[in-house]
Order: sequence, then C-alpha cells, then structure tokens
Amino acid sequence: MKILSLDASGNVASAALSDGDKLLGEYTMNTKMTHSQTLLPMVDALLTLTGESKQSIEAIAVAGGPGSFTGLRIGSATAKGLAFAWNVPIISVPTVDAIAYNMAGAEGLVCPILDARRQQTYTGIYAFHTNVDHKIEMDVVRPECAVKIEEIVDDLNQRGQKVTFLGDGIPVFKDYIAEHLTMPYAFAPFHERLQRAGALAALASVYAAEGKMEKGEDHRPNYLRDSQAERERKKNLKEVSNSVDNLHQNDK
Repeated sequence: MKILSLDASGNVASAALSDGDKLLGEYTMNTKMTHSQTLLPMVDALLTLTGESKQSIEAIAVAGGPGSFTGLRIGSATAKGLAFAWNVPIISVPTVDAIAYNMAGAEGLVCPILDARRQQTYTGIYAFHTNVDHKIEMDVVRPECAVKIEEIVDDLNQRGQKVTFLGDGIPVFKDYIAEHLTMPYAFAPFHERLQRAGALAALASVYAAEGKMEKGEDHRPNYLRDSQAERERKKNLKEVSNSVDNLHQNDK
C-alpha cells in the first residue's frame, strides 16, 4: 500500500512516501518557516522526485496528536483536504507512538517527552520485541498521556528498566531527569529525537494492515487537553456561574 505520511505536530514538519515496507522518500524540516509554507511543497517534491502520481496514493497517514495545537490543525486540515481530493482514507497515528517508533529495536523502555508547557509533558512508555517472523513490534507499556514530568519519572523509577528518552522536551526536562531518575538512561541522538514522517509511515503500515483507517470527514486531532483559550473560556464560565450562584444565595 502506498501511503503519504504527514507530521506537523511539533516544530518539525515532515512528509514521507512509502510503499509497503519500502520508504520511497522523506523530507524533514526544522526551521522557522510555518508548516503551512512547507508541508504541501514537500508533498509535491516527493511525488515529483519519486515519479509517483497522486492517483497512486492509497492512504494519507497523519500524526493525530497530541502536540502543537496549531501544528495539529495544519496537519489535520492538509490530510483531510488531500484525502477528500484523492478519495483515500486517513490513518491517524498517535504522535507519541510515532516518535517512539524512531527507536524501534531499542533495549529497555522508550519514553518520548514532548513539552506541553506548565511543567507538563505529552508522553508514554514503550518497549520493543521481535516476533516469530523476526519483525520488530512495539508494545505500548503506558499509552499516550498529558502528565507532569514528576509523574512519568516516578512511573519509570518503579519499572526498574533502562530508559531512552526522545522528543522536544529533553532540553526542558533533562535537569529534572538527571536529579530524580534512579534508572540508567540515555537521550536519543538528534536524528532520532524529533518527529519523522518515515517512522510515522512505518507505524501507519502496521495500522493499515490492522484496518485502522477512517474517512477524511471523520478525522479529528486528539489534543489530549484543552488549549489555553479553551481553558480560559472554561475558567470564565465557571467564574460567571459562581457569581450567579452567589447572587441567588444572597437573594434568599
């Protein structure tokens, strides 16, 4: 199955084209240009340089979140638009799972940590094993979640295994990890640390084989938590509700 994979969930914009277990091409950019400037040009370049046509694409894979709210919206809108135009399904791959797949085959535990601000991280815990067909498979030890760095480090300490960290949260949380993690650990090298559409494509092919696809119109990003604007809106609604309740109490 030929899959076009898109990841705009963080600072990195990445696109890849794969055919079954073959990676035909990949672009990854980590610049100040916006994803809306880079994503579609990368798609065009992939199709041109691989000699593939849009008619040959059978599915669009996209990093489904969590991550940057703006990036997820751009990635989702791009995937939905292409899926509608090309009449193909979408394969939504959790961002944290896709990043963990960069380290396929690593020993011990793999823990992506994305900076979710306010001392929180989008994270999860993963491990890899080789199946009877000698293929590497990923085990989800702890599903993607949005938690404080203290919680995920405590969890890792209790599991008692070596950990490999990756993700854009490394610069933010490395000092806390050094001070509080009691297990042996390592940080992934920079070429495996951030989002890459090639890893997303590899995991998307597994999802496709399992039938985990959806119609373009049904796809929604998974933010895992509310945006700042939504949190402020809910806070204001709560304050208004409390004020109304107080007025009712005073009228009694």
